Parts: sequence; C-alpha cells; structure tokens
Amino acid sequence: MRPLPEVPSAVAPVDAEHGAALVEHYPRLVRLGYLVLPQAPSRGRRVLAAHALAQRSLQAARRAGLPDAGAVPPPRRPGRAAVADPGYAYVRLQVLRGALAAGRPLRLRARPHRAQLPPLLPLVWGLRLFPHSGGADEIALEERLSELSGAGRAAFVLRGLEGLADGEVRRELADAGVADPHAALTEADGVQAPYALLGSPGFDPCSLQARPPDLPRRRRYARAALAAVAALFVCGALLGLPGDGLGRGSLTAPPYALNPAAEQALDPAALRVVPATFWERSPRTDFTAWPTRGDRTEDTRLLRRALTVWARPGGGVRTSATPRTPVGPPMGAPQLLYAGEVGASAVVLFHDGLRVVRYAEARNADPAEGAALDFARVDGADVTSAGALVVDRARDGVRYLTAPWVRQVRVRDLLAPQRAPHALHRSPDGVTGPLADPAAGSGCRSWKALELSDATAVRLVTDLGELAPARLTSGPPATPHDVSGHAEHESWARTACLLKAVRSHGVRTVNSWTYATQSLPEGGGAAQWLCTRAETWRGTGSRVLAQFQAPSARPPGSRPPGAVAARAEDSPACGARTPRVLAGVLWKSHGGRWYVLAAGSRQFTSLTTSGGVAGRARGRLLAVPARAGDRAQLNGRLADGSRVGALH
Repeated sequence: MRPLPEVPSAVAPVDAEHGAALVEHYPRLVRLGYLVLPQAPSRGRRVLAAHALAQRSLQAARRAGLPDAGAVPPPRRPGRAAVADPGYAYVRLQVLRGALAAGRPLRLRARPHRAQLPPLLPLVWGLRLFPHSGGADEIALEERLSELSGAGRAAFVLRGLEGLADGEVRRELADAGVADPHAALTEADGVQAPYALLGSPGFDPCSLQARPPDLPRRRRYARAALAAVAALFVCGALLGLPGDGLGRGSLTAPPYALNPAAEQALDPAALRVVPATFWERSPRTDFTAWPTRGDRTEDTRLLRRALTVWARPGGGVRTSATPRTPVGPPMGAPQLLYAGEVGASAVVLFHDGLRVVRYAEARNADPAEGAALDFARVDGADVTSAGALVVDRARDGVRYLTAPWVRQVRVRDLLAPQRAPHALHRSPDGVTGPLADPAAGSGCRSWKALELSDATAVRLVTDLGELAPARLTSGPPATPHDVSGHAEHESWARTACLLKAVRSHGVRTVNSWTYATQSLPEGGGAAQWLCTRAETWRGTGSRVLAQFQAPSARPPGSRPPGAVAARAEDSPACGARTPRVLAGVLWKSHGGRWYVLAAGSRQFTSLTTSGGVAGRARGRLLAVPARAGDRAQLNGRLADGSRVGALH
C-alpha cells in the first residue's frame, strides 16, 4: 500500500482557536463520511464509523491548529468554481482520506490505516442506531452507490454534496490518495440521480433511530461464548494427556473443528441447479426433477443471505414449520428450486431431499429488518403430490409454483360443484396469479381449489396453510382416485368446510368416500355416510372424520356441510390397512321424533346400541327410536365374529 500524500501547503493548519466554527458543521462532515464509506456490513456500523472519522479529523485539526477563516461556506451549486475555505478543506480532506482508506483491503505486510480498524468511539451498548428509512429514490441511489468504487462514490458526493467543480474534485481526490481521479469522475457520471437526494434524511447519520437489540440472541451469544471458553480449556487439557486423546489417531475431531459439508452448504456456488428439460428424462417424477427457475438465480447475495438465515436464523426471522419437521441447517448443498421476485417479496425455495424450505424478504428493504423462513416435509413425494408449492402468501392471495409437467391450472370452487372451473394465469416460470385463501374469513362461503392437469390426470389440490398443498381424492381407502364426476364433486361440496379441522397439520392427502347410504325413517329420504381421512407427510398423526350428510332440498352449492358424527386422531380406521369404520348420530325427523342412526362399512354384519338406547339390527345399518338428549353406546360385529366399537 503506497503512503498517503502529505497535506498540501495551501491548507496548512495554523491558528487553533478559530477551529470551533467547524464543529457547527459537524453533521455535514459526518454525512460526507457516511456516503463515501463502503456499504457493508450494515447501516448501523457505517453510522458509527462516520462519526468516528469526523471526530478524529476535528481532533487532529485542533492539535495542529486551523487557518484563520470565519464560518464555513455553505455548499455551492454543483460545478460552480469558488475558493474553498482552507480550514474546512483541511478537515474535509481528512474525512475523505479516512473513508477511502476504510474501503481498502487489509494486507499482511502493510501497516493498517486507522480507518480500516473497527471504531472504538463512539460506542453504544444496548441500542441499535441507524438513519431513518428513505423513499424508493433514496434506496435506489444507495444501491447504485454501493456498486461504485470508493473513489467513484467520493467523486459523486463531492460534486453533489460539496458542490465542487470537476477540477476541484480531481485535486481533492488526488490529495486523498486516489491514483486515477479522472476514472473516478467517469464512474460517477454513470449515476443517474439528482444531487438533491444526498441531503435526504435517509442519508443523515446525525438524525438516528434507536431500537433495542435482539436481547435473547445476545444472551445466547454470551452463553455460547462461555461454553466455547470452557471447551477450549477442556480441549487443552485433553491434548496434554498421553495416548490417542484428540491426537492424530482419534476418530473424532475437536469440537471447534469445521465441518466441510456444513461449510459447503452455505456456498451459493455449490447449490444443485437442475436444467429446464431434466424432468423429461428423469427416472423420478418428484421435486428432485424440478428445474431451477426465477429471475434472481444468479443473485449470489440473496442466495447467500437465504442459506445463512437457514443455518443460523436470528431473532428477527419469522419461522414456521409443519409438525415434526426438523428446522436445522441444511445437511449439504441443497437443490435450488426457485429464486425470484413474487409480489412484494424476494423468495428463494430450496429442497434438501427431506424438506422444502422457503426464504422470503421484502423487496427494496433492509434485509436486517426481518425475513420469513418456512419448513415443510416432502419426503416420499411423487407425481401425485409434487405438483405445486406455495411460493408467496400475501393479502391479495396465495401464489403457487407449479411442476414443469403441469400443462394447465384451473380454479374450482368446491362449494359450487355445478360451476365450471376457470383458468388461472401462470408466468413463464410457472408462478400462478393470486388465489384467495380458502380458509380466510369467519364463514365458509367458498373454497377455492386448484385443478392441475398433466398428460395423464387432473388432480385437485387445496391450500391448508402450508408450503405443499394437499391432494383431494375420493373412493375406497384401498383404491383412492382423483375427484371426478358430478356425484363426487357434490360430495366434496358438503365436505370442504370440514377441512379447517386439518389445517396446518402437515397434511399430504385427504380422501373422502361414501361408505354407506341409509334410508331414513318416516320417509325422510336417503342419507350418506362418509369417512374423511387426512394423511400426513410424516406418516403419523392422521385425522379421521366420520360425517353424516342428511338429504337437503336446497340446490347444489347451497346445501349445508355434513355433520361430524365421530372423529379420531392417529387412528388406522378408514385407511388402507383398516378400511372399516362405524359411527352413529342422534337424528330428528320432520315429524319431530328422535332416532339413533348408525352405519358401518361393509365389513360389519350386525350393529347394537346399549346404555340410554337399546337396540339391535342385522346388517350394517341401524335406526332405533330415542328421545332428545339420549346417549347410546354403539358396537358392531364383523364377519369373523369379533366386536368393534364406534370411531372415537
């Protein structure tokens, strides 16, 4: 590193008593340093560094003495030449030198400049300080300045904030140690923004916002530091012991050793990127065959932030996960499914073989102000369950990223089976337009679901509050199939509102099938008995609902939902291994009389009730007179003679 040039004689310091006038312009000097300093690592650190630069420069001026000049002249209009005040020029040059030196990399054999080291003063404990947030123009200008070199930023700021002509800018940069001031001016010419923005409150490091830090995280860091010190003492003691210990022949590394696989998982260059046509020849049709899509797949800063937050989420990250889903760091370099801007967010989707992980941050905002991290298990996915993922959830609705083999996406209202579905717009990347959250609101007036059409089938899926939508099917548990036909859509119209009971439960599929049809007493018509089973991605925690759908004179789409006759959790009933189910209800006829009604699947040969109501029926249907409020115990007998109770 070549030494910085000496201060020219034109600004040689002399009289110190007149330097007090410069303190009145302290905010102007701090703003200059703040704008020229490198943009990393954070706005709060840059504020402290700018104050430290201004204070050191003023202290140096007082020690050496300042030129005899009254007040510091106000900034001139950009490009208009005038004679600068010598005292102010001296202090400004010191601030400029320090800000430019802070952006130079440290070298092993070179003595570091004071500005390259972290500032000791001013020091703030227990607070986070940063300037006020600017508007869209200020954010765009700050992002554009971050792309310039330190000399280019200095040239732009000297022009706009100090109002120097190009010749003065070149001399100032040369005095500050810039090797090529002309190149810096050329670089500054590429910034298309009004100079007036430099006076915005968003660039004022003297008008600050104060917020408390992440106190739980600070306590965790303190505990981790104490644990690390204790571990170092223990390791030092073990290294001094005879034998293998943690020596060359040991099978375990020291606790502070780095894991190469964990380090690789944080490298955006190591992400698995899948070509656009790989799914056409892939032996598997699941999330591993999804191509990498989005308009920010080359944005290494966004990808690195997403991977780092995944590995070490801070207190400002909103984290959610489906039940029993591990939320730990990636087990290796994950697959990149999507990286792009959706709605008001920048979204990244990863897949590590077990989980889909979604990282989202607000567009055009400070990433430190908050982000969202969502986890969902998707192990064992296939073509029937890997058709779509939730990529954005906002006030205007839910947007999905669809599989590459999905040819058409349509929207169907489950509560209006007579209404034909309509198409939903998709971008070239496979992101759909917004679709209303079916569970939003207090009532259940509509339930929007997606129909995903590929070369072989039309699959019905719905959002249940998680990353992976749940697939809806009909038919016996041994042979479920995609919903089709008017009868099955009509059955789901009276079942859809019951899906709120399995929302945010890690559901993979929901199957609903009619296991019995019963003629009601007193000519009340025919009722349907249905069993609705929600299977989860983790294989346990399934939920089963037995429902009774009484006949209704209302037109399709306005009929009431079925009555839940029984429910169970983590039960094999109504599943592929145990397809039987038995349930009963207390029903009131049109004539005002009460009955205990019960129905079982085809495995039952007889039914009995006891307790408040006694009765028996051959076959799998039962109707026994009762009174209001009666409670009965229901049992059934199977073909092999064994007795089975009702679902509970």
